[in-house]
Amino acid sequence: MTETLKAWQCIGCGRIEAPQTCIGICQDRKVEFVYAADHAQVAAALAEAVRERDALAGLLRRLVHTTPRDGEWERALERFQAEARELFAAPRREDSVGSVSA
Repeated sequence: MTETLKAWQCIGCGRIEAPQTCIGICQDRKVEFVYAADHAQVAAALAEAVRERDALAGLLRRLVHTTPRDGEWERALERFQAEARELFAAPRREDSVGSVSA
């Protein structure tokens, strides 16, 4: 699970709980941060999910817009089934990201 880190950030100089050169208008507000490694892991999982969705959408789009010739229905169906099996059998990343809370 991705954890957030709560901190205070100055809206004037950008200081995050550390001394910075201030421009004199400091006012702290509560902010949340995530670790870069957690962010990268979630971004990679999202990119993989988008690739998977696009592949399935492409297969579905071809299925919807394909009309096999007479006598070719079974062969067309078998081909679409084979393509779908390949998509589902493709190696997938383990879901190690878990749920991301908002």
